[in-house]
Amino acid sequence: MRVLVIEDHPALGRALVHGLSAEGFAVDLAADGEEGLFMAGDTGYDAIVLDIMLPRVNGYDVCRRLRAAKNWIPILMLTAKDGEYDEADALDIGADDYLTKPFSYVVLTAHLHALMRRGRRPRPAVLRAGDLLLDPGGRTCRRGGVSIDLTTREFSLLEYLVRQQGQVVSKQDLLAHVWAEPYDLDPNVVEVYIGYLRRKIDQPFGARSIETVRGAGYRLAGDGG
Repeated sequence: MRVLVIEDHPALGRALVHGLSAEGFAVDLAADGEEGLFMAGDTGYDAIVLDIMLPRVNGYDVCRRLRAAKNWIPILMLTAKDGEYDEADALDIGADDYLTKPFSYVVLTAHLHALMRRGRRPRPAVLRAGDLLLDPGGRTCRRGGVSIDLTTREFSLLEYLVRQQGQVVSKQDLLAHVWAEPYDLDPNVVEVYIGYLRRKIDQPFGARSIETVRGAGYRLAGDGG
């Protein structure tokens, strides 16, 4: 398995190459973010170990640019930062995993094997259905470049529909995934919130993205309606 390590600290970079090579990985090393971006264009890598604090281009921007280019190489962020917001930021921009220094090579190797089992499936940080864009990390929604203000519940409902776009989703499924205590609610609350969404994301734009499938549930059009 071939791994790209992007790490600017010389001693740690050499240690990572040595440690991962001893575990049977083929390892290449990039010393800064710009070099790492160039090398990551080689689709032969199975995973990337990416430091956050890098010269020239930081790790966040490396990850962001790779995902914007639809490069789905699994990325593990490796950093000395251990704040929960740093971890959340890394995952929100498209990283697949996060490990803090100091670390065990046993744990690092296990994380890499887990990432490689998942493979290169598309997992964009920003969800899209036609011109409807939803950013779960930033909690923003836009249509045709226009910002749309959604409540927390409306956002969660729309996110689930976008993730299931093209498929029929029942009221019970929506209750189970969007509401914390679905069994105490009248299923018609879903219909009420679908109405709220339509008035915000469809009607002002002359669109019909959320379709009612009689007797079955709702379906969000993959082209955004």
